[in-house]
Amino acid sequence: MFRLQGSKVLAVDMTGDAVKAKNGSMVAYDGEMAFKKLSGGGEGIRGMVTRRLTGEQMTLMEVKGRGTCWFADRASEINLVGLQGDKLWVESSNLLATDGGLRTGTEFTGLRGASQGNGLFTTTVEGHGQAAIMSDGPAVVLRVSPQYPLTVDPGAYVAHQGNLRQSFQSGVTFRTLLGESGGEAFQMRFEGDGLVYVQPSERNTIAGDV
Repeated sequence: MFRLQGSKVLAVDMTGDAVKAKNGSMVAYDGEMAFKKLSGGGEGIRGMVTRRLTGEQMTLMEVKGRGTCWFADRASEINLVGLQGDKLWVESSNLLATDGGLRTGTEFTGLRGASQGNGLFTTTVEGHGQAAIMSDGPAVVLRVSPQYPLTVDPGAYVAHQGNLRQSFQSGVTFRTLLGESGGEAFQMRFEGDGLVYVQPSERNTIAGDV
């Protein structure tokens, strides 16, 4: 159902089914489509409470019909992720679209959210189907294994999946080594078995140069 046209446009072919996508990301469609605005941060009462407590900003729309819809957002690179009953953790600003049957929610992330100014929760996508995530520049997919843990600059982090343990540490970071750090800095560390998606560009952060 999901396919890329180039690296920056997502085409979704629908035969009466639905897709959830970032509000305002549709650039064209053919056939017959119906659109409905959704609230992000999770579904149901629990999702409403989470959004109220965290201020999580993830505005989605549901597109349902027959035909093809094309989605894009600020010429960002798009990456397709297949889920087989597992869970994907992704920054809300990096989530473009999901199969209508996938469940979206929010999960506590602790220090990383505070260091980035994106709230203390991250977006989760779970179930069977495809998700499209965005990156500023072509994303790199890095494998984490028990023998090889991975440390990531929070500003370059996009998403991760698999059986990974995530922790946070302050102190020396990549920019600190170059003498460019202007405040307290943080790193993200992943251990276990899974994949981490990083982008070759850093988003703005507030707790020092992270």
